[in-house]
Amino acid sequence: WHGGSLGGAMAPRLQLEKAAWRWAETVRPEEVSQEHIETAYRIWLEPCIRGVCRRNCKGNPNCLVGIGEHIWLGEIDENSFHNIDDPNCERRKKNSFVGLTNLGATCYVNTFLQVWFLNLELRQALYLCPSTCNYEPQTICEHLQYLFALLQNSNRRYIDPSGFVKALGLDTGQQQDAQEFSKLFMSLLEDTLSKQKNPDVRNIVQQQFCGEYAYVTVCNQCGRESKLLSKFYELELNIQGHKQLTDCISEFLKEEKLEGDNRYFCENCQSKQNATRKIRLLSLPCTLNLQLMRFVFDRQTGHKKKLNTYIGFSEILDMEPYVEHKGGSYVYELSAVLIHRGVSAYSGHYIAHVKDPQSGEWYKFNDEDIEKMEGKKLQLGIEEDLAEPSKSQTRKPKCGKGTHCSRNAYMLVYRLQTQEKPNTTVQVPAFLQELVDRDNSKFEEWCIEMAEMRKQSVDKGKAKHEEVKELYQRLPAGPYEFVSLEWLQKWLDESTPTKPIDNHACLCSHDKLHPDKISIMKRISEYAADIFYSRYGGGPRLTGNSGCLLCLLSNIQTKCSVLGNDFTRSLFHSNDGFWVGKSSLRSWRQLALEQLDEQDGDVDQSNGKMNGNTLSKDESKEERKEEEEELNFNEDILCPHGELCISENERRLVSKEAWSKLQQYFPKAPEFPSYRECCSQCKILEREGEENEALHKMIANEQKTSLPNLFQDKNRPCLSNWPEETDVLYIVSQFFVEEWRKFVRKPTRCSPVSSVGNSALLCPHGGLMFTFASISMCLKACCVFLHSIALIWPSEWQMIQKLFVVDHVIKIIRTEVGDVNPSETQYISEPKLCPECREGLLCQQQRDLREYTQATIYVHKVVDNKKVMKDSAPELNVSSSETEEDKEEAKPDGEKDPDFNQSNGGTKRQKITHQNYIAYQKQVIRRSMRHRKVRGEKALLVSANQTLKELKIQIMHAFSVAPFDQNLSIDGKILSDDCATLGTLGVIPESVILCMPEEGFKGKLHLSCFAHECSESYCKFLLKRRL
Repeated sequence: WHGGSLGGAMAPRLQLEKAAWRWAETVRPEEVSQEHIETAYRIWLEPCIRGVCRRNCKGNPNCLVGIGEHIWLGEIDENSFHNIDDPNCERRKKNSFVGLTNLGATCYVNTFLQVWFLNLELRQALYLCPSTCNYEPQTICEHLQYLFALLQNSNRRYIDPSGFVKALGLDTGQQQDAQEFSKLFMSLLEDTLSKQKNPDVRNIVQQQFCGEYAYVTVCNQCGRESKLLSKFYELELNIQGHKQLTDCISEFLKEEKLEGDNRYFCENCQSKQNATRKIRLLSLPCTLNLQLMRFVFDRQTGHKKKLNTYIGFSEILDMEPYVEHKGGSYVYELSAVLIHRGVSAYSGHYIAHVKDPQSGEWYKFNDEDIEKMEGKKLQLGIEEDLAEPSKSQTRKPKCGKGTHCSRNAYMLVYRLQTQEKPNTTVQVPAFLQELVDRDNSKFEEWCIEMAEMRKQSVDKGKAKHEEVKELYQRLPAGPYEFVSLEWLQKWLDESTPTKPIDNHACLCSHDKLHPDKISIMKRISEYAADIFYSRYGGGPRLTGNSGCLLCLLSNIQTKCSVLGNDFTRSLFHSNDGFWVGKSSLRSWRQLALEQLDEQDGDVDQSNGKMNGNTLSKDESKEERKEEEEELNFNEDILCPHGELCISENERRLVSKEAWSKLQQYFPKAPEFPSYRECCSQCKILEREGEENEALHKMIANEQKTSLPNLFQDKNRPCLSNWPEETDVLYIVSQFFVEEWRKFVRKPTRCSPVSSVGNSALLCPHGGLMFTFASISMCLKACCVFLHSIALIWPSEWQMIQKLFVVDHVIKIIRTEVGDVNPSETQYISEPKLCPECREGLLCQQQRDLREYTQATIYVHKVVDNKKVMKDSAPELNVSSSETEEDKEEAKPDGEKDPDFNQSNGGTKRQKITHQNYIAYQKQVIRRSMRHRKVRGEKALLVSANQTLKELKIQIMHAFSVAPFDQNLSIDGKILSDDCATLGTLGVIPESVILCMPEEGFKGKLHLSCFAHECSESYCKFLLKRRL
């Protein structure tokens, strides 16, 4: 076939493969000509046309479409030749501020740094702080100095604050509490600067941010006032139930009544008296920080939540009505608004709107991006629109001139109004400017380097564009050579440099082009090949006479056998011939196809030279022979007696011609002509098996009819509520009941049960291991046995004795004792209790409960004091119908479960095996009911020798509740001794521990009131650990 016999580019790969080797069915090896070689190598396939062929045809070496040429054809913008942005885009614009890089989740740090930078007094004081290092910052103060200097004089559009963040020890991948970060850092900075000799530096934090108020308590009886003075660095205002900032301030200063149990002990009256308490503002700082408490603890969920309440605030705030001493200047103007975008308290994004104190312009600081507001006006509208939409969301209230409202603002910064203009001459010290100049020099060098790299990429791209336009049009072959498709694709890939041509992976053992590798090769013209090898080098060159006749001849038999045609297919569809196993045929075909498709797999597996390793033809044949021998061809239809199996579904007939070909591959395969009879022994066994199955079905049906309630687990007796209609109940092994039910359900798959096997319930002395009380009340000490018994009615017991062999009779008898009315009821077991063995079992189980390792307990986080744990005590399950194959899935609470006893709310039983008493003693402790986890509960792995303190640390990681906020209890007992082990505290496997978190500090005292007294190391420790 030549020309268009296959219809061009869109022919499937398998169709191309068949067409390339169709001649081999009629041509003898000595008759193979050059035309046959070219046909096998698909030289005469039609080339594909762009626009018709959508993707490259791997089976067609003449298809040069879809190899990456589309990005080069046509006009190309020179900017597409590089992926380097213009370095000038990273340059700071004139009269603009410098941004800060977000290191992952450090946007909250960036907002505070911008607010503090635009506090000119703080910046000036930090510049006056002497540095101990002339080259690289070391301390936190030096890092902050350097950061402020870069924000002031850097040429970059944004700078990297990683040095400052690393010095604080912050986790860049975890978002922290922004409000607490502000408080702790201010305390740390104050403590650091307090060691400076210059008073302007030493006292800058107090001068700028520190105010004072007093907690005033007044006795209603004698009128005596008691004051407790305290400093503050911000006022924490509750926003729940309020719409205006002034309402929040009024509530903060509101008078509180101390009455009833909360009465105040008056030192003047020497007794508890009703009193009032309030906060009085004594002095206010120059910079007034107002924290809006948007993130509050939700008692229902046990987590923080964000309050999306609109709060109105004005640009001018008069604090004189709230201050105790009148007459001073207490008018403040808004200087910053810190915003949290997002609906969750644990995620979101922080930005800041800050007013430039020198120009009066408002700017929005969003990490690297800084936007100037128009008309010197604060604009918050777009920030409020970014909140998560909700059908029930509150409509934004209207705001008058000079007022704003926000549901995302969490901190407002006000500056005291003064008649003096702000100092505009904040100069960077020389030692800091030197560091800034050094960084600016690095930035300029980087800009020059990026511009040069950008220019080089453009020049290379233009040259490559011209090369591709010239050579791609001349790739179609006249006189031809073969080149790897992979290399052509890399040549057209602009993202990687072109490497030398490497055709070694496509060679056969004779150093020619392997016929199986033609699907990963392309045929190109000699003209294009000459240019490629002269410019890029490589080899070996595969010219038009590189086809391998020897490999062609060795592949003819395999290709024809695997690909097949109408004739070969007829060989396998015959009514007379030989029996072949269907599984063997599938395995052989899979092996043959894998050998055929080797070129599509790992090139390291090929027969040719790859990566310098050469496999000989003999080695390749040896490997293939070993793979064929591993198939054990036709042994899948052998019966255990070495004869033909009786199941015709596992075999099929093939013709004599097909069997003779298969014998060439598998000479040791068992041979079964179509006239061969099946194995006579297997026929006898099959007939006996059918008779046994019928017998088993009859036995199962008879037993199911005789014991319907036991099979269906209906109307079962319960010891906790003894049935009135009988005085005797019998006990059998639960293992017996389960095995019997399995047989009745599937009599053809399971063996019939012949004996009851109650010996597993008795000790070695033949006595019982449990008392009546332990069964009826489900004591934990006997829970191992409670899962192994089933109660039987007397009528059922009579039937069991007829149907099965009973080794030991176990029963419980109810008797009336005494003549008094009502008489006393006693319960007697036969056989009687063995006190010695029972006591040993209890001791062993108690010991195991105290010496466990890696056991599971459950911690339930209680968010409602009235919540009561359900199923606090396990109950006895005396019967069940679950099979071993049908394991139960956990079901929602309240859903009825057929595998649970309905009369006593029993629990899911656990299976046991036939074991004696010694085996029972060695068993690990098991709970008498399967624990069902509920919402707010987590499973932890603990050991008996683990301390309570270590458990609290595990709970902290699981629920994010600090150890000192955890109130733990088990079965109503408070767990408070942190040094005690879990074993001594009575915590056993499967226990449920209740954890009730503290709600936090309720008073109005603030951490900032005493944090300034801490040392620098302790403040730094707080900053790391609390965040």
